[in-house]
Amino acid sequence: MKLLVKAPAKINLSLDVLKKREDGYHEVEMVMTTIDLSDRIELSERTDSEIFIISQSRFVPDDQRNLAYQAAKLLKEKFQIKQGVSIAIDKMIPVAAGLAGGSSDAAATLRGLNQLWNLGLSIDQLAEIGAEIGSDVSFCVYGGTALAKGRGEKILELPAPPNCWVILAKPSIGVSTADVYNNLDLSSVKHPNTAAMIHAIQQKNYEGVCRETGNVLESVTLKLHPEVYQIKEQMERFGADTVLMSGSGPTVFGLVQYDSRLQRIYNGLRGFCDQVFAVRLLGERFPS
Repeated sequence: MKLLVKAPAKINLSLDVLKKREDGYHEVEMVMTTIDLSDRIELSERTDSEIFIISQSRFVPDDQRNLAYQAAKLLKEKFQIKQGVSIAIDKMIPVAAGLAGGSSDAAATLRGLNQLWNLGLSIDQLAEIGAEIGSDVSFCVYGGTALAKGRGEKILELPAPPNCWVILAKPSIGVSTADVYNNLDLSSVKHPNTAAMIHAIQQKNYEGVCRETGNVLESVTLKLHPEVYQIKEQMERFGADTVLMSGSGPTVFGLVQYDSRLQRIYNGLRGFCDQVFAVRLLGERFPS
């Protein structure tokens, strides 16, 4: 038996870091939403007990470093599943880009194996298991739009933001999330107003959403990687309604309401960046 599952990317409309915790993680408040840029995961039953990762992308690990592998292994161990699975990952989301591609692959694997192995787990139970794999996995299990707190695993559902285009541009560099957090000086950052962002989303106020975007990690990544700053500057110059780095970067996204402006920004960015995408917000949760 085979099963196909979509694994959509996320962007951070707002990302705030409140403090460093005693366990070494940071306390965060993030407003995240899914976008229509997805990896495709094909799960196939195996006759042996192995977990096998298949991917055409040389940037995707095919062993226990892969979060989808970890998701399958965790379910096998928790529920004494003898059966193996082949996980084919058709990669569309850029790797190490601040878009939660790996986390979304893991979440899609959890949702898919819940069906394939007839585990009967609720989406809340899957999200709880996802938190053991990585900070963004719980959000990616639900999809949609949410406020994530704690280290990212405490999820409060929000309505979908006003519909618009999202233009993404990823420079050809990798960014270490650990390095970004280690270099973050919380005494000198401008904190976004998370409550105001949530209010704007609830009111379907597009201008309000654009006004309240903010990401404290920009204060580090833009200094460490001038290319990210340049892309942000170009996107603003070409006329996006708001421009922000997603996660710890290096991907920069712009929100655009009107089709007429979309093509101009997209074409302009193609001269600066190899990986440019124009997609819609998804915003709605997966069915539970």
